Amino acid sequence: MHRPFSRLPRSRRRRALLGAVAVLAALGLVLWWLLPLGRPEPAGPLTFSTGVRTGVYQRYGELLRDAMARDLPKVDVRLVSSEGSQQNLARVASGEADFTIATADAVATYEMDRKPGADRLRGCARLYDDYVQLVVPADSPVRSAADLRGKRVAVGQPGSGVRLLSDRLLSAAGLDPAKDVTPVSIGIDRMPGELEAKRIDAFFWSGGLPTTAVRELSERSEIRLVPLGDLVGALQRTGPTARYYRAAVIQQDAYKLARNTSAVATLAVPNLLVTTDRTDPALTEGLTRTLIDNRDRIGGQVHAAQLVDLRTAIFTDPLELHEGAARYYRSVKP
Repeated sequence: MHRPFSRLPRSRRRRALLGAVAVLAALGLVLWWLLPLGRPEPAGPLTFSTGVRTGVYQRYGELLRDAMARDLPKVDVRLVSSEGSQQNLARVASGEADFTIATADAVATYEMDRKPGADRLRGCARLYDDYVQLVVPADSPVRSAADLRGKRVAVGQPGSGVRLLSDRLLSAAGLDPAKDVTPVSIGIDRMPGELEAKRIDAFFWSGGLPTTAVRELSERSEIRLVPLGDLVGALQRTGPTARYYRAAVIQQDAYKLARNTSAVATLAVPNLLVTTDRTDPALTEGLTRTLIDNRDRIGGQVHAAQLVDLRTAIFTDPLELHEGAARYYRSVKP
């Protein structure tokens, strides 16, 4: 019959306790080695709604997907092209896509119009600014937006942020977008070709600088950018969603071959990385980290991405910051 532990000599009890501690420590090390600790690594499918195939959103999405393949290898990213910001927001709000990029004015308009799922939208990061560009042939008589009266103008696809902006700019210039110009609903994938073929007289575009399609057009044809800076004040007075527009300048070296003799005054609007409150916080945290950690690598091919700044990325107005993104920003706070 075994003697009770308490009746063993003190030296034997001490050796037994030390042995038990050693066994427990060894077991703990084995469990630590065998079992994953901490939050589980994000995994599964992810749909990212981008933009037109030759636009900045598409290229940004492609490079972000490549970065996620390295940083989040268990996440399977699928890119879906779109008409732009307005369609992107509808897709994310409905659950058709998990993440997207959209301009702040489009987000504010979507919320103000109380469109389906607007209350579920959340921000992950403020990215780079889009610059509004009005492109015409170099010999065009158009010197301001008001000169577009009677012209054939590409104004962006119905679901794009460009369409939202071009309509507002034309109105600010004293023109009726539906009557005073002939609106052509195409995106940046077709705008340059239509301008070269003289089927349109001008096109509006809103994108990071330089936009590849505009740069390549300047290398093939003589084009010029029309100043829009005179419309900023009138645009900002159109309503609460217009507060996201700011005066900006397109430097001459953005499109070195364009026939502008100086910098072009225009306006800019920030882009946001958008998801919803349905998205897994761990996935959102991982994607936000990947975006910030790879900004220089992505910026090597999409120049605008170099402007993503950790100090301002957290300001996703008008959207509430997603829980997972907030967790990331707290983790890197000095």
